[in-house]
Amino acid sequence: MTMSRLAAALAATALCATALPAQRTAVPAFAPADPAVEALRDAALKDDVAYDIIEGLTTEVGPRLAGTEAEARARRWAVAKLAALGFKNVHIETTMMRTWVRGVETAEVVSPFPQKLRLTALGGSGATPADGITLPIVYFPGFADLIAAPDGSLKGKIAFVSNAMVATQDGSSYGQFGAARFVGPNIAAKKGAAAIVIRSIGSDHGRGPHTGQTNFEAGVTPIPAAALSTSDADNLSRMLSRGKPVMLHLTLTPRDLGMTETGNVIADVPGTDPSAGIVLVGGHLDSWDLGTGAIDDGAGVAITAAAARRLLDGPAPRRTVRVVWFGDEETGGAGARAYAEAHKGERHVLVAESDFGADRVWRFETNLPDNATAIGDRLQRALAPLGIVRGTALGGNGADIAPLTRQGVAGVDLNQSGQRYFDYHHTPEDTLERIDPEQLRQNVAAWTAMIATVANAPEDIGPVAPKP
Repeated sequence: MTMSRLAAALAATALCATALPAQRTAVPAFAPADPAVEALRDAALKDDVAYDIIEGLTTEVGPRLAGTEAEARARRWAVAKLAALGFKNVHIETTMMRTWVRGVETAEVVSPFPQKLRLTALGGSGATPADGITLPIVYFPGFADLIAAPDGSLKGKIAFVSNAMVATQDGSSYGQFGAARFVGPNIAAKKGAAAIVIRSIGSDHGRGPHTGQTNFEAGVTPIPAAALSTSDADNLSRMLSRGKPVMLHLTLTPRDLGMTETGNVIADVPGTDPSAGIVLVGGHLDSWDLGTGAIDDGAGVAITAAAARRLLDGPAPRRTVRVVWFGDEETGGAGARAYAEAHKGERHVLVAESDFGADRVWRFETNLPDNATAIGDRLQRALAPLGIVRGTALGGNGADIAPLTRQGVAGVDLNQSGQRYFDYHHTPEDTLERIDPEQLRQNVAAWTAMIATVANAPEDIGPVAPKP
């Protein structure tokens, strides 16, 4: 799509952006926005800094599994890049985490229809013996069926859960279908299973499996746990529908490395009024190891940094804007917890996180104190020309900012479209080719407008009710 066609489409979309309850909008949505914010926003539509960051990170570093040497290289790369972009106080803050790495991962139907399957171990998975295990499969069409299985019924068997995720614009289906990965292995282990395989938590129809973290309760011994590609899971379901016992040979040999180092990269756009507090934006620097982490979350760190950098070119903002590239989001959140602890003496007034790829931002949501709701109205005016509507839920969502929002720090969400995100999420296909440069620029423009509006808002942004 050309820039002119994009502009026309965004303008048409913006005509629908004000269908909100009257009490939510104190001023007309299409009253003029702040000219300084408009100028920054519109210039960002031509900005390729974000693409340059993603290209460099995925090319020069590549996969960045938390706690590994690759993540350490990413931190060093990030410091050099952010310093070169002109940020101030650029530095690394390290912490320790428990680190898991994958090993051999293979699967093969032994009978009645011999063939190899494509799968990948889930983060935190237990291991099989080096030569694998060969056991019968017990089929569960959905996660609820696994929950209903009698205790002890899976002893000496491999559980197979085949719930099929569908794409949604807001990504809400991930929470529902993702339970099979988040806690399914723990449930299967408690019911006696020797191992578990699940249909990948993704909306694609291919042979690239989706990894992701799973969690076992204290006292539950981790069992081998893997995600089949969606195509292979569908094939396995068809085999089982023939009514014959299916035997699977499974080999997974991940290892626990113990405690290793992770960390956060921090950079500032200094403000003029230290008492006005800090606006924190960012994403996570670590990634899974199958792809190169372009959409998850090279895009997020790039978008937020490129947007914040635009404030370096003009008058200093009232509030300090802090860019944080967090470590260990994917496997436990050690970076987010370490940041909140290390900086608990500083006044953070608003936080926002980008961790949903780089497709078009279509909605924004806020969580602001009563005296600062006018900031949301100004955001609506600034974002409407980009085709972004105002939502009604509370903003401030994201794993890396959660330790701060639980303390009552205000938040803003800029929601990207999730229609294709889960086709590539946590797969070998999470590469630079998934980034649409034109949609990426729209993201940078939206974040630029948001950051400039909040950083210069005259209101005092106090605490809000802590998020659960």
